[in-house]
Amino acid sequence: MATDSDSESEVFEITDFTTASEWERFVSRVEEVLNDWKLIGNSAGNFSPEKGAYTSGTWGEKSQDIHFADFKFCITHYFLIQECEKDDEKDKFEEDTFPLAIQDLMCMNNDFPPRAHCLVRWYGIREFVVITPGSNCEAIISESKCNLLLSSISISLANSGCQIPMLVQVQQKWRRMYAGECQGQGVRTDFEMVHLRKVPSQYYHVSGLLDIFKSKIGCPLSSLPQVNIAIRFTYILQDWQQHSWPQQPPDFDTLLGGEVGGVEFGKLPFGACEEPVSELHLATTWPHLTEGIVVDNDVYSDLDPLQAPHWSVKVRTAENPQCLLGDLLTEFFKLCCRKESIEEILGKGLTEDEGKEINDIGSALSKLTEPATTVPISKMSVANMVHSARKHIRRHRRIDESPLNTDVLNSVLLYLFPDAAVERTPENSKNKTAQANSCGKMEQDKNSDYNLFLQLKSAPIDSLTYRLALCVCLVNYYHGGLRAVAHLWQEFVLELRYRWENNYLICGLAGGPPDLRCCLLHQKLQMINCCIERKKARDEARKVLEGSEKKVSRMSSGYLKSLSVPESATVMSTGSISTKEVSPGKSWDSWSDSEDEFFECLSDQGESEAPPADEEKDGSKSKAEGRLHPYNNMTLLNSSEPLYVPITQEPAPMTEDLLEEQSEVLAKLGTSAEGSHLRARMQSACLLSDMESFKAANPGCVLEDFVRWYSPRDYVEEEVVHKKDNTVLKGKLSARMMIPGNMWVEAWQTARVTPARRQRRLFDDTKEAEKVLHYLTMQKPADLTCHLLPCIIHSTILKLKEEESVEDIPSIKKNIQQAICQASKLLHPTIQDYKKLEDFINQLIAMETVITQARSLKAKFSISESEKRDDTDELKKFVTSLLEDPEVEVIGAGQGSTGRIIYRLFINAQKAALLTPKDEDFVHDRKTTGANNRVPDFPSPAGREILLRARVPRPAPYSKPLPQRLFCVLMREEFRLAGAFSSDTSFF
Repeated sequence: MATDSDSESEVFEITDFTTASEWERFVSRVEEVLNDWKLIGNSAGNFSPEKGAYTSGTWGEKSQDIHFADFKFCITHYFLIQECEKDDEKDKFEEDTFPLAIQDLMCMNNDFPPRAHCLVRWYGIREFVVITPGSNCEAIISESKCNLLLSSISISLANSGCQIPMLVQVQQKWRRMYAGECQGQGVRTDFEMVHLRKVPSQYYHVSGLLDIFKSKIGCPLSSLPQVNIAIRFTYILQDWQQHSWPQQPPDFDTLLGGEVGGVEFGKLPFGACEEPVSELHLATTWPHLTEGIVVDNDVYSDLDPLQAPHWSVKVRTAENPQCLLGDLLTEFFKLCCRKESIEEILGKGLTEDEGKEINDIGSALSKLTEPATTVPISKMSVANMVHSARKHIRRHRRIDESPLNTDVLNSVLLYLFPDAAVERTPENSKNKTAQANSCGKMEQDKNSDYNLFLQLKSAPIDSLTYRLALCVCLVNYYHGGLRAVAHLWQEFVLELRYRWENNYLICGLAGGPPDLRCCLLHQKLQMINCCIERKKARDEARKVLEGSEKKVSRMSSGYLKSLSVPESATVMSTGSISTKEVSPGKSWDSWSDSEDEFFECLSDQGESEAPPADEEKDGSKSKAEGRLHPYNNMTLLNSSEPLYVPITQEPAPMTEDLLEEQSEVLAKLGTSAEGSHLRARMQSACLLSDMESFKAANPGCVLEDFVRWYSPRDYVEEEVVHKKDNTVLKGKLSARMMIPGNMWVEAWQTARVTPARRQRRLFDDTKEAEKVLHYLTMQKPADLTCHLLPCIIHSTILKLKEEESVEDIPSIKKNIQQAICQASKLLHPTIQDYKKLEDFINQLIAMETVITQARSLKAKFSISESEKRDDTDELKKFVTSLLEDPEVEVIGAGQGSTGRIIYRLFINAQKAALLTPKDEDFVHDRKTTGANNRVPDFPSPAGREILLRARVPRPAPYSKPLPQRLFCVLMREEFRLAGAFSSDTSFF
């Protein structure tokens, strides 16, 4: 047993050293990524990037995740996309040429690029690979871990032969600390970095930084070449006291008195309420200096910013400055998410009072006619009478219960209905409304932006819907928000009802049927106008026929007896008869609302005074009625009588929602025979009416006669040659008309001989008007906002175009065109995407912000009268470039016209900061503001950037001269040294 235990104790664990460790797997994975990205091999070349290529060029980026054990890293490849490299240039590369990254260390074409990766600015390289910890991983702070990563990338570069710099981010991420290396044929460059919170006093000047650079490269003084120096000082201007108010002061005499940016109804406010440009950064650059030319130490400095050969400027804008148009749009769009109804917002008491208002409007108007009225009725407009009546009804209501101020409400209604401001009567209201609409149309035709509403499905400029949208938006923003909007909408609907009931056309709407290209609300308003026009037409027809009323009355007694009609029946003014019993005192208005209502024409040419013969099936026994004029000298096929065009009813106008509803009903009928037949019958109402009118106008006609007039293509004529060589035209119906069960044939057989004036109306204007008014009454403020949103966006785009034309910003002009295309897609769908609409509105707000920034900059860079010469265009171009480019070069530096303005801005800011009186008679002369002046011309630099470069043999005097670079950043709370030091590895 002892022997067995001794043998077991001699057994030990065997370690397989051929198994790859986590570190080896990580190195291998890095090499695989470099190989996948095709970064293996020689990257040498002899071409340099063009000047400004780092800023204006396009940078590419590729990323991939890798793991070191359970630690996640992200490896990213950054590169400048260039087109200058050609295939024939690659053949000229020599084997011992340095890699491109090492050559870039000495290139001076792209020093201090304003828009690039921080490593591009610090090291000047155009291509590199960075390994950073994953987003959820902790930073690499341990020195041993940093060394392990650096050794890993060194091995990966050596094994793969990659000549692109590879760096690793270490320390806390906010410090932006990187370390790495680049390997080439017999050369290696180490990228090192130092970061401190405070600047050491001995290194605050160029002289101290030169000492650091020389000590680092370790070259003997005897062989040390001249160091190339590039210096850049940045000065920040934050004081804009001379232009502190970007908006015009409020006009307290206007309706919106006291409101910043307030304008009258019909115009949108525009501009910022605060300074949209927060800072101006002036960078003064000395690009090519040597150690012996410039002196900069703790005692004296030659670096005078006014004498710098290069000036460049960039601006820092305020984050989300408050802009009037943007706030207006935002508050208006918020109404789309509200769910309250008008009754819930205003309360039952207010809505009940308004209901009484409708019922008591007649009594209220009658009180206006009393002798005590101070203003004669002949001098008062209809709208004023209505408003006075409403004030009389609401005399007991407390003022604080009204959400919208009475003066504001009257001003809004007067703006929406300008025809109420002039004296008018029912007889001339139509002419004045038509004249106002035609004038507006002429002005709109002259405007190139008139057809924009077609793209946005909005409403024409200056139409009632367009004006209503502006008023709702302004009332919501300035005069009470949601409750004020609800109150305004209620008053607006009441005004529409009054006009419908009293036959006054609504101004600001084009005549004719609803325009389906406009928004639905605009179509609804047009529908009311159509109803008013039809109603006025009937009333005019009645007046025309009232002259013959006595004659009809004399005929009626005997005629009724001959037809055995009860005496209680009434003969209508149009000549048609209703057998419905009514009381003797029933008025025409009560008849117009009955279900047995007939269509009434303004005039009938060639009508007979004989009794109608509706029940007769044989058209030859009746006399012609409802003729308009002969049709193209044609005669009837069965007689020599001329073919007359009948007076027909106009088709019923429809809005898009009614069309959709009708389409759904027809689609639900299905594809069965009965459903198809019923669908055809529903669609042939207008056809049947026209057939009846045609039969009444052309006694003895046949279906072929009707088709010749109504659908000439369905009547085919052929030439027939008789025996006597006479050619005769013989016609017949088309093939589709001869199909059994054809709806035209069936309708012709069922059509009676009835002129249009005695037909049942195809369009019941009373019913349709009440439907529209009910629809408008039931609209919630959120629904109203959705209806008017296209008009508001339409108006906003026009406002942006107007303001942009003044400032002339090419980027905004391009963005506006893109916004129009985007809005045309967002506003057309029935179900709108609110998230996309919100993003789109933010884009419009961003455009307003840029325009206000341009306006602010133009005010600050304005030229005085004495300096206005030929440089105005140069200044405008400079200001435009400030908004579009990351940094703009100042032509002439401090000695140019733009430089003098910038210098004056700094002088004024310095004097204001030190509470010294402003020199009104300032002349740009260095003698008056020299070193003896107590007030310094510029503040202390907010940032100092110093770039040191030299070609030095390292590590030994007999090594190759290699590029050495040190980039220094000195700020108030940051001191950074980013060095790239190359070594010759041939003798390692």
